[in-house]
Amino acid sequence: MDCKRDIAPSILREYDIRGVYQKTFFVEDAFAIGRSFGSLIIRQKGKKVVVGYDGRVSSPDLESALVDGLKKCGLEVIRIGKGPTPLLYYASKVMEADGAIMVTASHNPKEYNGMKFVMGGKSFYGQQIQELGRQIAQGDVVPEGIGSVRKVDISEEYITRILKDFNATDRKLKVVWDNGNGAAGEILTRLVQKMPGEHIVLNGTIDGNFPSHSPDPTVPENLKQLTKEVLERHADIGIAFDGDADRIGVIDNKGNILWGDQLMILYSRDILPDHQGATIIADVKASSILYEEIKKAGGNPLMWCTGHSLIKAKMAECNALLGGEMSGHIFFADKWYGFDDALYVAVRTLDIVARLKGPLSDVTEALPKAVSTPEIRFDCPDDCKFQVVKEVADRLKSEQADVITIDGVRVNTEDGWWLLRASNTQASLVARAESQTTEGLEKLKAALSLQLKASGIKPSIF
Repeated sequence: MDCKRDIAPSILREYDIRGVYQKTFFVEDAFAIGRSFGSLIIRQKGKKVVVGYDGRVSSPDLESALVDGLKKCGLEVIRIGKGPTPLLYYASKVMEADGAIMVTASHNPKEYNGMKFVMGGKSFYGQQIQELGRQIAQGDVVPEGIGSVRKVDISEEYITRILKDFNATDRKLKVVWDNGNGAAGEILTRLVQKMPGEHIVLNGTIDGNFPSHSPDPTVPENLKQLTKEVLERHADIGIAFDGDADRIGVIDNKGNILWGDQLMILYSRDILPDHQGATIIADVKASSILYEEIKKAGGNPLMWCTGHSLIKAKMAECNALLGGEMSGHIFFADKWYGFDDALYVAVRTLDIVARLKGPLSDVTEALPKAVSTPEIRFDCPDDCKFQVVKEVADRLKSEQADVITIDGVRVNTEDGWWLLRASNTQASLVARAESQTTEGLEKLKAALSLQLKASGIKPSIF
């Protein structure tokens, strides 16, 4: 296969490479990516790269071509096999690898596939991915070398390390898990066998066709089966994963969904008593309630850009103990390694719930309430979505509005706040609004609509 290749520009995303298999993303691309990414590692005097893959039907072929490309760079390639993305992150950390690549398309539909990257222990994203694409197009690679390939099963070590931080053994929980036929299935089955309590695993078989439902726990429709089982079995909690298990969804004992910012309140309250003043990061889509609750618990809340790579980078910069997104990416640096790992987060969640004096629903229902929209997307071409956000920001600044512009535009008013940002992964604008009252929410939506119309975007969903 050729290391010089014209890959589809659409697959070069902000946080990863992702496209439709055999339409925009091909086996030949995987080889070229391995050859080019491997060359970057070699040029930085690196020697070792770890590779894993998820349960998608196309993943084994892509992984094989990727490994071949890396080996031809003269690298030592360690194949950890099929499993969740956090297993790759863990392997990269403990093996002190110079680079790591996961073949996965996360929560995308079955016809997609892609790759997530780590270089030098840090996320590889943004302009780095764009530059990788240019390097592939130019065939800019190191001369062919003699590399090596070996297989390593690190899964048992990974499971043991996760369980190290589960200490609440007095109360035995009944837990329903929904693997969604995702890549965590085999490790999840082994993990729960080592935990106290009763554990019911739904859709545990890894199946890249995702016959049960789409593997995205942020969509309420995908949580219906889990909710039904939790209620019928009188379980203490339900936990769901996305396709590669770096994002989590949680259902309490009454079937209430705990969204990412609500989970962050739970974790912040658990961590901060022993770490007063610690920095905790959340994305711009999170409720203002989260930031207020972090302050109340003695923490230092920091609002940052949406995107798992961006949050991880900011956490490392600020030595934050915890980070999280509305999407269900949760990052523990307290006792853990700072990467997004839904299996680890699930065990930490169960540790907290097992120490509660009452059911989880008591905590859920006692949380401060707000009225908010879900995340709303408006179609907007890639070549103008950022310009629209800039136009809105400029108008609001000229009006002396209270505006935060770290990632799009977040506008604070007496009625609450609204957000408009350009999606980094789709040709769309993303909006959200939150108020203390229904009337206030309607005012916020009206203000947002006016700004969209002023920039030529029809907000039909309002």
